[in-house]
Amino acid sequence: MFPTLPKKVWPPDFSQLTEKEKFRFERRYKRRVKLATARPRWDKFVRLAQLSSVTFYSVLFMDWKTEKQPLQGVKVRDKLWGAFGSSGQDQRFERQKPNIPAATGQR
Repeated sequence: MFPTLPKKVWPPDFSQLTEKEKFRFERRYKRRVKLATARPRWDKFVRLAQLSSVTFYSVLFMDWKTEKQPLQGVKVRDKLWGAFGSSGQDQRFERQKPNIPAATGQR
């Protein structure tokens, strides 16, 4: 079937190799596997997604008590929380009392 036989048996028997030969095989094939599994576009997408999610959280939701809030002059946070129905950061965590008599047990 094959015109010539291969010179080396593959995969090699690692129990019969010296430490130096084992290290050489390991280094060579680790490099090849690393190159074969590299996904630069995916890695870039993941990095950008992580950066954007951290930025989104820190600008809109993080509580900056000691420092100046980012985009404070633009009032992005106030517009967002106003759209959600809370009237400010101080009232965001307050429990709202329902005005339905059946829910409160009053008649």
